[in-house]
Amino acid sequence: MLVLLPPSEGKAAAGSGPALDLDGLGLPSLTEARGAVLGALVDLCSGDEAKALEVLGLSEGLREEAARNAGLLTAPALPAGQVYTGVLYDALGLATLDPAARRRARGSLLVFSGLWGAVRIGDRIPPYRCSMGVKLPGVGALGAFWRGPMASAMPEAAGRGLVLDLRSSAYASAWKPKGEVAGRTATVRVLQVKTVDGVEKRSVVSHFNKATKGRLTRDLLVAGHRPRKPAELVEALRALGYRVEARAPERAGTAWQVDVLVTEIH
Repeated sequence: MLVLLPPSEGKAAAGSGPALDLDGLGLPSLTEARGAVLGALVDLCSGDEAKALEVLGLSEGLREEAARNAGLLTAPALPAGQVYTGVLYDALGLATLDPAARRRARGSLLVFSGLWGAVRIGDRIPPYRCSMGVKLPGVGALGAFWRGPMASAMPEAAGRGLVLDLRSSAYASAWKPKGEVAGRTATVRVLQVKTVDGVEKRSVVSHFNKATKGRLTRDLLVAGHRPRKPAELVEALRALGYRVEARAPERAGTAWQVDVLVTEIH
């Protein structure tokens, strides 16, 4: 099972340790593309500060984020699982997983990124700020830029098992499963269910969406479930106590849609 996660805007503060080694990251076919984006981002943030803030969509209060980007080539690198913070990663709680679940996480979790394309949670990267929605000088719109490199890297990363897609729409733009891989991909949506005047209504709630995705990923890792097909994923989630509805694709080459229904926001 390969689990595709979005990153988080919030990142851990820089720690101590060796600097980034691009050649040491997983999915090595992305190395050249990563180098191009990294170089363009460092150049941007080493120059006109106002322009860097505008391009990255950062407010004046986040000037230090742009300054940190300027030093990415020499900044200490941390495992990606420690770099990403925020609601989903708090709920996932990588640091508190038991050893067996942690091994499963290292082998199955893949975090999409505007800067790196995608990284495994054990890959060492410096904290940075660059979303997939950025249009980077010299590179262009990152969502479009990554489609080519990811089209060749991702089928190999997916192997022959289930692809559990928990990405937000911005990061899903960088790679869309096709063909046989799409048929064993499950795209998950979290919906809050409320009953109003006897009528059930469903809506997407951003915070709860992230937290639920983090919890269900953790639950699958802890339980040791390794579904190979979307139908097996539905069975596994129901066994873990989730209320799930699933729709098989209407045509070949498209992913399953799996809705996780929740009633309370924690």
